[in-house]
Amino acid sequence: MKAINQLKTFQRIIGEYPVDTPLSKFLPGFYRQNKQMGSTDRRVANRLVYNYFRIGLALPNLATEDRLVIAEFLCNTQTNSFIQNFKPDWAACINFSVDDKLALIKTAYPAFKLEDVFPWTNQISAGIDSEAFLKSFFCQPDLFIRVRNGYDHLVKAELNKAEIAYKDEGNNCFSLPNGTRLETIFPKQHWFEVQDLSSQQTGSFFKPQKWDSWWDACAASGGKSLLLHEDEPNIKLVVSDIRESVLANLDERFQLSGLTKYQKKVLDLTTNVDQTLHDYAFDGIILDAPCSGSGTWGRTPEMITQFMPAKIEFFQKLQKSIAQNVVKYLKPGKPLIYITCSAFKGENEDVVDYLVKELGLKLEESKVLKGYEHKADTMFVARLIKG
Repeated sequence: MKAINQLKTFQRIIGEYPVDTPLSKFLPGFYRQNKQMGSTDRRVANRLVYNYFRIGLALPNLATEDRLVIAEFLCNTQTNSFIQNFKPDWAACINFSVDDKLALIKTAYPAFKLEDVFPWTNQISAGIDSEAFLKSFFCQPDLFIRVRNGYDHLVKAELNKAEIAYKDEGNNCFSLPNGTRLETIFPKQHWFEVQDLSSQQTGSFFKPQKWDSWWDACAASGGKSLLLHEDEPNIKLVVSDIRESVLANLDERFQLSGLTKYQKKVLDLTTNVDQTLHDYAFDGIILDAPCSGSGTWGRTPEMITQFMPAKIEFFQKLQKSIAQNVVKYLKPGKPLIYITCSAFKGENEDVVDYLVKELGLKLEESKVLKGYEHKADTMFVARLIKG
């Protein structure tokens, strides 16, 4: 009976879920309208819905409940009442390897193809292992924090006290189970920043010098600026974004981190911003470009079913337009750090080719940050020098 009710709740959610809406925004509203659902009910519903989207576009013509059972089998390592009720012969195999599970699914459903989960692997960046990337969708990524210098012993003590399993990834980065309620464990949030492992790794490409002037052009919540500041506290910093509300939220984050000296500007970088920046020349520019976000879809698997391949070209044009407008404010011999959280070559290597061939930059180094190997986001970063 429990599994039947869980299925009915799942079917209601899927029936009401509007396309092009993040699950993280829709589900809290659904639960507010269904206050009879307790915390366990919500947790199970979350698991079912997210797992359902983790199999992407595989077996599109199969009944929704059958696709859900396949997803539950693939994405769980411990048996639960749902699998036991709807596929008891698979329940005994729940701790099998992903490869063995895929073989069982293929036997029961010969039309199942792993490549249908994310059917655009022919367009991903060089160096990405497509099979490993596809399999990573069946696993919820970890939660990562970057601990500020000197606070690691305090963070470890609190995590141990709360009996939270964690892994020290090195370079002040800890990985925790996703869903860990950090706000209930840590009375002082200024000990660390929540930041994905791959995002933290982009900082090694910055290499700022003392008293440099840097511009974080698409700053969003300011994570890259904080990496920059921690590496070299004496830089002069300008942060900008097209969204004023995002920049307002950035202030509090910077204050907690001790970053107090910076200029903030609301800029649309698809347009000429010379009226605002005509007197500026930077020793470094971080361009964390707007992109498809395909490297983060392990966290937002609903995006797989919402994606259209034409969006790659859309974002590529946007990235080129922004890059063209920011490079003019970079001093000769200084770096542009180009970053995306995309797995697509069209947003990564192809844009770098444009920066080299059309804008005259020299590629110093580029890398795909293979988050899929570490239960993290997959990202791309390139360091280019202006001639």
